[in-house]
Amino acid sequence: MTFPNLRRLAPGGDLDSEAPSRSQFVTLVRLGRSLLEDARRDSLSLEGRFSLVYGAAQALAAAALRSQGYRSGNRATAFECLPQTAGLSSVQSRVLELCHDRRVKAEEEGLLEVDERLVGEAAEVVQRLLERLERVRLPA
Repeated sequence: MTFPNLRRLAPGGDLDSEAPSRSQFVTLVRLGRSLLEDARRDSLSLEGRFSLVYGAAQALAAAALRSQGYRSGNRATAFECLPQTAGLSSVQSRVLELCHDRRVKAEEEGLLEVDERLVGEAAEVVQRLLERLERVRLPA
């Protein structure tokens, strides 16, 4: 199913229309699952867990787009589309958008502002996203 918002973003260049790829989808979901599992290791630093949960979110958001026949080179766009591509609530999507904003700020300004609460909430949202995507069945 293609959602109107996704069709609206495609002509503007935010999304590229491309036939869904089962192998890419499966690979991205596997990567997201692995990164999320690693992010739950309490022995890692807070910053390390944030990076891992953010990487998991990024992989799964890309998988959600691929399942709908799109791809984007813009991580923020992939997160913004999650209500349409994976049925996340706008609040859940916003948690991942906040993580993206914090990641960009860290890369551009050298300032990473994360805490246990944000990492925990992001991990919960990524877990819900993973559960939804594990139910998606794409043709071979």
